[in-house]
Amino acid sequence: MRLLHLPAQEYRRERWRNERGWTREIHRHPEGSAQWSWRASIAEIDHDAPFSAFPGCDRELVLLAGEGMHLHFDDGESATLLPPHQRLRFAGERPLRAELIAGPTHDFNLIWRRDEVEATLLHRPLVGPMVFFAEPGTTWLAHLIHGQAAFKDLARPLRLAQGDSVLLLPDPDGPSRLILEGGGEMLLAKLRSVAVSPAI
Repeated sequence: MRLLHLPAQEYRRERWRNERGWTREIHRHPEGSAQWSWRASIAEIDHDAPFSAFPGCDRELVLLAGEGMHLHFDDGESATLLPPHQRLRFAGERPLRAELIAGPTHDFNLIWRRDEVEATLLHRPLVGPMVFFAEPGTTWLAHLIHGQAAFKDLARPLRLAQGDSVLLLPDPDGPSRLILEGGGEMLLAKLRSVAVSPAI
């Protein structure tokens, strides 16, 4: 594996696809591509607004800060995200609208193309060491919600501040495992490429 540090101050702030809000992009893969297979960002929601549509994608939203919101889908289903870190997974095609409960929220937003990627998003406390093992075709994205952490078993230790993220990328020439040490709370996205069978 190899590491790519993504400091919070370097997240790129951009408009939502529907122009109704702002997001700070943590990373997209492939990097810089308009045709990404997955993207992680922090949505800044400061007023009631519809979400952008992402056909062909699945999404997971996790409340990071604020008093929460109600999510209303056009088909009549609704959900509520409350502190500290309630979450919701849904199809990107489904029209929905966010209704804030009491002021702005910041929300971790993971979007992936379902025919290219399998995604698992975990919310974990960080107490002592956390071990990551290399798996073919698998990338980890770790986001430090709060606390501090470091990969110390490297020639140059990589330290994470609150709000930072790090990618753990497949690399046959790198170590087969990496150890993250520290204290706090994390989101861990496991992103596995889906093998496409050749046409017969």
